[in-house]
Amino acid sequence: MELSLVIPVYNEVESLPHLYTKLVQQLEALGKTWEIIFVDDGSKDGSTEVLKRLQSEDSRITVAIQRRNFGKSLALAVGFELARGDVIITMDADLQDEPSEIPNLLAKIDEGYDLVVGWKKKRHDPLSKTIPSYIANRITRLLTGVQLHDMNSGLKAMQAEVARTIRIYGDLHRYIPIIAHYNGFAVTEIPVVHHQRQFGRSKYGPGRLLRGGFDLLTVVFVANYRYRPLHLFGGIGSLMTFLGLVINAYLTIEWFRGDRPIGDRPLLTLGVLLMIVGVQLLTIGLLAELLVSSIQQRANPLDTVRQVLSVSSAQKEFNRES
Repeated sequence: MELSLVIPVYNEVESLPHLYTKLVQQLEALGKTWEIIFVDDGSKDGSTEVLKRLQSEDSRITVAIQRRNFGKSLALAVGFELARGDVIITMDADLQDEPSEIPNLLAKIDEGYDLVVGWKKKRHDPLSKTIPSYIANRITRLLTGVQLHDMNSGLKAMQAEVARTIRIYGDLHRYIPIIAHYNGFAVTEIPVVHHQRQFGRSKYGPGRLLRGGFDLLTVVFVANYRYRPLHLFGGIGSLMTFLGLVINAYLTIEWFRGDRPIGDRPLLTLGVLLMIVGVQLLTIGLLAELLVSSIQQRANPLDTVRQVLSVSSAQKEFNRES
């Protein structure tokens, strides 16, 4: 299988027949072996029945039906698990993504990139979506250094290795390019056509900006301190302990000099509190290091290696050909 399309579906009954027709026309023109994986994420509007009918008519379609609405991240994770293609395309089911952009995404993959994001340069969405998206993308670029304009674009192409490597849950689908970048994959973007929504309504409200902010903190924290938690907890704990020591040393000097009593001074409470919390953070960091060390001992060191080239392997290959 050369190409797998993974499409999460949630209450898109009117869009699905049109999407299927456009996709088949485009995919058959590519001349590749392909499959379409629809993940029905707890639809209640009849989308499930439409997907079942499409699957019964076309064996190249796979339909995964969730027990309830678990969210887009888990739907994508299910699709990635089922996908058999060398390259995986993700797109939304609302007809806003353009199937004719698939060859352009694949061309960029052929250049050597591991993940290509479709940048909705001219976006046809209401301000309630575009403004939060603009703010979120600017903040994400600032915090991560990944210079993409549309982190949360549903239209992406990726090598199957990317989908097998990254782990997405909660609402982390917004940051697939960031997670892939932190895992060492080459990420880029291309401008793509974006359409107005024809049917139904958006499933996302203004609250996603706050949730996205928490998710971004999760991604940045896990990426930077997953294997060295003591660098974070230890740094903060050491600073707080040092400040507490300085404050208490100052108060101790005042007590010896007899300038004024220190037992009722708020500064004493602050100094003791800083020392206690600082030591606790250092302890948390050390415990986290022990946990990471235990996990790393069971991990395969070659999990992060793309390719191994050696004289011995080249010689073996040469001898075999001879």
